[in-house]
Amino acid sequence: MGAGVLNTYRDLLPITSATPMITMGEGDTPLVKSNRLGRELGCPELYFKLEGCNPTGSFKDRGMVVAIAKALEEGTRAIMCASTGNTSAGHDLWRQGHHDQR
Repeated sequence: MGAGVLNTYRDLLPITSATPMITMGEGDTPLVKSNRLGRELGCPELYFKLEGCNPTGSFKDRGMVVAIAKALEEGTRAIMCASTGNTSAGHDLWRQGHHDQR
């Protein structure tokens, strides 16, 4: 498991000494060079970020880890999420696993 979003981008995020530095491997997704499409578009250095490699398969895991960490920092005991898709999947992942990351 890589460093995660909070550690990787700590200088760009609202991280304090009280922020729990939690991760489930979100954000450590590979860049893959697209040789054929890059050639066709005249862009030989075209890469795709494989966000499907995030824990829930969504880029939204990146933002959810920040939201959960800040909520934990404030002592929040319950977190609700209104979503029918990827945001709720990220929320549920943390709902099930954040207690193991403290």
